[in-house]
Amino acid sequence: MNIEERLGKLGIVLPAPMKPAGAYRACVEAGGMVYVAGQGPVRPDGSLITGRVPDIRSEDEAIEAARLTALNSLSQLRAHLGSLDRIKEVVRVFGLVNAVPGFQNHPRIIDGFSHLMVEVFGDAGKGARCAVGAPSLPFDITVEVEMSVALRD
Repeated sequence: MNIEERLGKLGIVLPAPMKPAGAYRACVEAGGMVYVAGQGPVRPDGSLITGRVPDIRSEDEAIEAARLTALNSLSQLRAHLGSLDRIKEVVRVFGLVNAVPGFQNHPRIIDGFSHLMVEVFGDAGKGARCAVGAPSLPFDITVEVEMSVALRD
């Protein structure tokens, strides 16, 4: 089963890709890799999931925000590549959590992103990963994630 078919089987519908919020490209392809710029939790209606964890957003809400960020990342990849079937594997995920000082469950939050990648790509969805906290993120979004994927030959 290819990735596009798997999305359908999982009932996953990707949102329209968002335009970059600044002077950068959403995806850059180089050397058999695609680098996806930081994506955030944008709902289908275009609104953002905002607020710091855990004083504004609960951990569970932040995990859902990370999952939504994963959908937005896949949307950017599909728009750039034409099909997610060109992806061989997720290589690296770098996740930022808008969190209060002292918060320590960043990996649990970014698991919302990583678990979706595993649902879609199987073991090839498990890349190297970093999950860190930030005192603020653009537009006060709850999470931001950038990722790199390797392409099939």
